[in-house]
Amino acid sequence: MSEETTRRIVLVRHAKSEHPDDVDDHDRPLAGRGRKDAPAAGRWLAGNDVTPDLVLVSTAVRTRETWKLVAAELPSEPRTVHEERLYEASLGELIALLNQTSDEVRNLVVVGHNPGVHALADALAGEAEGDALARMNRSGFPTSAIAVLAFEGSWKAVEHGVARLTDFWAPHA
Repeated sequence: MSEETTRRIVLVRHAKSEHPDDVDDHDRPLAGRGRKDAPAAGRWLAGNDVTPDLVLVSTAVRTRETWKLVAAELPSEPRTVHEERLYEASLGELIALLNQTSDEVRNLVVVGHNPGVHALADALAGEAEGDALARMNRSGFPTSAIAVLAFEGSWKAVEHGVARLTDFWAPHA
């Protein structure tokens, strides 16, 4: 296929969060380590020429805080949508969200939660470059980790095994 149809999905797990007893899971804020790791994730994205056309961010406090710190490290602020369907999304729901993405989007960043982001990366990766898949699976997709997947074609065609895992990064790997 032509270069024009190559697309990237960049999956970012939220940074390390606090677990206060009196706070609902959706409202948990970032921990100190998360506030340090999220900017490092942003620097990694900027240093690896990841320029998103669109960013989908879970509505949970920890994902919104993560994205704010990540985005501050990017050369420009991409269009961001806070997507409530990302919170506690199943693998099928995540694929359905990807399928709804406009074909005008070439580079999509999704900021979400485990186990969903790890399951999505694993399901989409029909192949991988180097040891990226082994590193991702060995690490268990820790907080602030990033998986970059490339595929060709329309977002409507995203399904199991359609992509190539081109990179995996974690702050403490």
